[in-house]
Amino acid sequence: MGMLVGRTKEVGALEDVLAAVRDGLSGVLVLRGETGIGKTALLDRAAAMAGDMRVARVAGAESEIDLGFAGLHQLLAPFLDGLDRLPAPQRAALQSAFGLRTGPPPDRFLVGLATLTLVNDAAASRPVLCVVDNAQWLDQASAEVLGFVARRLLADRVGMLFAVQDGQEPAAMFDGLPELPVRGLPEVAAQELLAAAAGGPVDSRVSERIVAETAGNPLGLVEFGGELTAGERSGAVPLTGALRFGGRLEQLYLSRVRALPVGAQTLLLVLAADQLGDPAKIWQAAGRLGIGPEAVDLSAVERLVTGAPSLHFRHPLMRSIVYHGAPAAARWRVHEALAAVSDPVRDPDRRAWHLAQAASGPDEEVAGELERSADRARGRGGWASSAAFLERSAELTQDAARRARRLVAAAEARLLAGETPAARALLDRAAPDLPDRMVRARARRLEGDILFAAGESATATTVLLDAARMIGPHDARLARDTLLDAFAAQLSSGPTAGTAEVLRVLRSAPRVTESQATPGDLLLDGFAAVAERRFAAGSGLLRRAVVAVTDGHPMPEDALHRFLAFRLAVTELYDDSAWRQLAGQWVVRARDQGALAAMVVGLGFQAFSQLAEGRFAAAEATIGEARTLAETMRNRTYLDGLANAQLGVLAWRGDQAGARPLAARLLRVMADQGDGHGMQGVHKALAALELGLGNYQEALRHALTAAAGQPVTIHQPSPDVLIEAAVRCGNRAAAAAALEAVAPWWQACETPWSLGLLARCQALLADDGRAEDGYRLSIECLGQCQVAAELARSHLLYGEWLRRQRRRRGAREQLRAACELFGTLGMEAFGSRARAELRAAGEHDVIQRTGRPDTLTPQEAQVARLAAEGATNLQIAARLFVSPSTVDYHLRKVFRKLDVTSRVQLAHAFSAQAIAVGQPSPW
Repeated sequence: MGMLVGRTKEVGALEDVLAAVRDGLSGVLVLRGETGIGKTALLDRAAAMAGDMRVARVAGAESEIDLGFAGLHQLLAPFLDGLDRLPAPQRAALQSAFGLRTGPPPDRFLVGLATLTLVNDAAASRPVLCVVDNAQWLDQASAEVLGFVARRLLADRVGMLFAVQDGQEPAAMFDGLPELPVRGLPEVAAQELLAAAAGGPVDSRVSERIVAETAGNPLGLVEFGGELTAGERSGAVPLTGALRFGGRLEQLYLSRVRALPVGAQTLLLVLAADQLGDPAKIWQAAGRLGIGPEAVDLSAVERLVTGAPSLHFRHPLMRSIVYHGAPAAARWRVHEALAAVSDPVRDPDRRAWHLAQAASGPDEEVAGELERSADRARGRGGWASSAAFLERSAELTQDAARRARRLVAAAEARLLAGETPAARALLDRAAPDLPDRMVRARARRLEGDILFAAGESATATTVLLDAARMIGPHDARLARDTLLDAFAAQLSSGPTAGTAEVLRVLRSAPRVTESQATPGDLLLDGFAAVAERRFAAGSGLLRRAVVAVTDGHPMPEDALHRFLAFRLAVTELYDDSAWRQLAGQWVVRARDQGALAAMVVGLGFQAFSQLAEGRFAAAEATIGEARTLAETMRNRTYLDGLANAQLGVLAWRGDQAGARPLAARLLRVMADQGDGHGMQGVHKALAALELGLGNYQEALRHALTAAAGQPVTIHQPSPDVLIEAAVRCGNRAAAAAALEAVAPWWQACETPWSLGLLARCQALLADDGRAEDGYRLSIECLGQCQVAAELARSHLLYGEWLRRQRRRRGAREQLRAACELFGTLGMEAFGSRARAELRAAGEHDVIQRTGRPDTLTPQEAQVARLAAEGATNLQIAARLFVSPSTVDYHLRKVFRKLDVTSRVQLAHAFSAQAIAVGQPSPW
């Protein structure tokens, strides 16, 4: 406890975390500071204060940083008896991550949910405190999972404490969590600690110098104090040389190690090279080196090592000092001994790693072992571990071509681990030795994938097209798959200047037979046909592709990977039913797989489907769910995309106060990023906002900006908005040109939605003798599908036309229908237009819907909506990636705000009115 002198503030912060846990909530705290500042001592104090809790501890080790899920496995060891109580997908994910079962690689966030559920389950009977020291040295997979869990805790009786070293990149996984900087001790406390370490009073000048040059670092004070002679303490013997904390402290530790007998030094080196600290294994390895307990001064070793229950160094710095301070030949011998005592069946990966560290030069047998370990790590979803094994395998490979293949495989693994710069560097290393054209083509394809992941979509498109050309003569299937990847990359790069090049390469690509055609092939051929204005053929091919993944067939394994292309197909077809079905299936599939990134994209797609149908409250809830997950992933790109969806909701509702500042921010951000596709979406939303407000000139300006450079038949945004705004502005030429371009495609789609839009736009441009048939046909068609906002707009436009024809009774009938729909949907701006027209048509008693219930927070609204739909707390927890305790916490607040006492009443509340969702400026 001496190390805690002067730490009143820090101990108080730890007590606050423990108090929150005891009160039924949760607490998280990250201690950040330099080496030796006292973080470990503070964690020890917290564990000692948590006598009423179940404490689980783990310390990251630099030697384990590439062993996927190693840290998580150690931390969860006390809770694994609850593994069988986990929901099946979570149990399978955790078992796969820990190598307890074979199966597909688990999504890291599903492992995180399993961890959250496991710890939450344990906390039901007794509060839990998880203590993680040296978190900067955790393997990436463990760090991501624990960061995920820490961000999801709310009402779980779980505390999490992390200690991280300043300036270490892996520690970024814990950014954004509550932090406590741990700095040097105040001068008085530092002098007190120095005197205690020195065994007596220290001359004030000596004390001041040591305190100043260690900056109050407790470990430095203790170590320097212990080294002072009596003459130095009194000031009689001057201190010579600079007191450099880092180098001097390491030299002090190393000198202590080297003062030990050779046998003790070897035993310490075995412990430093090992990852688990299993005493039996340590002694077995030492025995192979001729070191037994009788040959070691255990009392000297115990001053540096503790052993409860596993062996580890008393200070984390010691492991690195002992290991790197030993000669290379000594390290090789120790790793060889550890490999010899590692079970090749139960622990083949650690054995392979030790063999690799024991190799002093190329060794194909060991390289092969590492390659097999990489395969096992990949099967567990440990992409970073797989890459580390492959990189070391390549280092031990003498044959240049084989080494290049292994480096390419390592680059693929680094990319899947989200380490894009590292993947690019590995691919560059492999490039000079790629053995043949096909391997070079695959590497070129990987280069395109790396560029796409780095956000360089336009360049990625070019590279993937080049790869497709290279692959074509050798593998038709892979070539077409690569083309589809290029098309997806091109779709992400904004207005489609590169579409023509993608389709040109497609025309020269190898063909596949009808029986071999995948949904992806149908997509490519369908878009090619549309680009050539073969609309009937194109719509048929796209419809077949969509049906292949919606009509009761299992979704292809590559479907999620090519989500953008499928998403474009279903929106281009104007088939609201298929859109809703595809979006729902995508979300369910992603959720079942625990694929969080795919789920965020799927939820965004679902939100746009709900927006198209005018289900704005549902869209907001979906956006809220997706935003929560994107924030958990700390993915800014996803958040900006969801902000665009939120802008669409605000615009169609006519919420100027919310829409205008959000649009301005998004335009600034997307201009800086060169995101033309995102800017297009912003202008599309602003066109809808201005149209609802009756600002037709501004609506036309935004609609033209959104459509600029965009081929009409491939995702031109809202041509109907452009046509209506142009007609209102008297620019019939622009309206007629837009209709002429899009009408053949709408006709080819042959859906109620597309035919309803076509009939309405034709009516807007028709003379008075033909307009009415168009409006009636539009209402008839749109009444057959779920796009209620479009139906309401047709009633409004028909009513406006009837009023101008002085047919006031018919006008009132249509305008009442529009008012009712706009009111139900919450489309305030369009509703104001309809009410004004209704008054002008002679109706004076126009009622505006008013009144909203208490506002729910976004997460409360998500929980409430799912509960109203019949989901259990456990199901809601799995869907929202939170614990059941957190769901229960939110539901209690929802019941109180909405004044309901049961889920039945909650369901009635949601069916009877739109629940207001608070928007605390999350964008």
